[in-house]
Formats: sequence, C-alpha cells, structure tokens
Amino acid sequence: MKRRKSPALAVEHRKSPALTIVMGLMLLYTVLPLAWLVISSSKDTSSLFTTFGLGPGHGFRLGDNIRRVLTEQGGIYLRWFGNTVLYAVVGAGGAAALATAGGYALAKYRFRGRTALFAIVLGAISVPTTALAVPTYLLFAKWDIINTPWAVIVPALASPFGLYLMRIYALDAIPDSLLEAARIDGAGEFRVFRTISLRLLAPGFVTVLLFALVATWNNYFLPLIVLSDPHWYPLTVGLAQWNEQATGINGNGASAFYPLVLTGSLLAIIPLIVSFLFLQRFWQSGLAAGSVKQ
Repeated sequence: MKRRKSPALAVEHRKSPALTIVMGLMLLYTVLPLAWLVISSSKDTSSLFTTFGLGPGHGFRLGDNIRRVLTEQGGIYLRWFGNTVLYAVVGAGGAAALATAGGYALAKYRFRGRTALFAIVLGAISVPTTALAVPTYLLFAKWDIINTPWAVIVPALASPFGLYLMRIYALDAIPDSLLEAARIDGAGEFRVFRTISLRLLAPGFVTVLLFALVATWNNYFLPLIVLSDPHWYPLTVGLAQWNEQATGINGNGASAFYPLVLTGSLLAIIPLIVSFLFLQRFWQSGLAAGSVKQ
C-alpha cells in the first residue's frame, strides 16, 4: 500500500514563462560579447571590417593571431601577462588576507575606537579610486617607488569593501561560544584564528579574493599613471597602447594591430574564467558546510 504524501510536504514546481524569457535575455546579454570576441579573434584585419561581427571571416586565423600576439615587439605581451599575474596574485591575495584578518578583528574583538574605525572603512568604500590616483602618485613619488611593481601592488592591498564584507560575514559565521570554548581549552588567540576561524571564514575569503582578483586584473587607471616603462605594464595598459597604435597608424581603422588587440583581450580573460571555475568549488563547499547546523 502506497503512503500518501502530506500536502504540507508536497512542493509544486511551476515554470514561469516570463521569468524564463528574462533569464534567457540576461544570458544572451552576457554571452554575446564573449562570442563576438572569440569569433573576431579568429579573423584577419580585412575580415573585421568587411564581414558581419558574428559571422565567419575569410579563413580561420586564430592560431596565426595568437602567434602574432606572442611574438609582437619581441614577445612583450608575455611580459605584460607575467606582470598582471604578479600584481593579481600578490595584490589580490594580500588584500583578501588583510581583509579577513581585519574583518575578524572588527567582528570579534572589543577595543576602543572600533566603531570609529568601522565608520572610516565605510567612508573609504564611497571614495572612487580615480580620486585617489593623483595623491597616490605624489605619495609614491616621495617614497621613490614610481615606475616599480610596488606602485601597483601596494594600493591593491587595501580593500575597504573586502574588509566590510568580512566583518559582516564573521559576525554570523563564527559563534562566540565556539571561540570561548577554545579559549577555555587553553588555545591562544592566533591558534584560535588559524585552526577554527579561518575554516569558517573560507567562503568569505574566497569571495573577497575573487572581487580583489577581478579588480586588480582589470586595473587600468592607476598603472597608467604610476608606470612609464612598458616592461612593467599590465595587460590593460599594454593592450590600450596597442589599440592606440591601431587607430593611429591608419585613419580608416584598417590597422594590423586590431587582431592583436582582440586576440590579446581574449587571452587576457582566460585566467579569470579559470580562477572562477577553480575557486567556485571551494566557495560552494564552504557555503554548504556552513549551512548545516550542528
């Protein structure tokens, strides 16, 4: 005899045509520029201006374009790529680590000036980074680190939004009773943070890391100001320089540098996609672990 399901436990899944259409349009809006970039990177210069944007060109030239990107100007693209990786790994990793430690301290420790310090963090979030570019340049000029990697890495270590996010996350992710139990057992503050708090803060850490990684990887204005040596350029500044050469060589825009800019842009976004796919499993596993109440 089959047991009848309780009406209270029965869940009816209804499809919403309007919601499906909206989500399809959002997916199309997101994927269409990427599809255009992939297709355009497989064209030669003449095909870019004589064929439809999403249509095929006169032959598949992706391999030739990649070879040109990697060998143009003595392989300067590889140097730009390595610089970007350096800035992103050190800057974003350091920003996530500092934000995690600072957010944990603001959330779980009581000290004088904590409220004022958090108010300063909130105020720093509202300040656009472009407004700090010139003061940052003048400060770094006194430190004599202009036109060095430190001029890009040091500002990347400061992430007010990441600090705010980790403070909010730590308030609910780490029970005070768990910390008190560890302290009663004789664990020091650093050991509590390293063995207990960091594991619970892992999803928030990965989230801040992804935000900082994207911001550092796509950083353009600050490196443009503080760097003058092309050998220290990140990909954003280097590709912008190629784009200026493409528009400046020939007035009608049919410059041989356009395929280099498009193909270089395609190669530049691959590490971000790989990073999101790789870190996503740690993020999701941490959220799933944190959602189970003991």
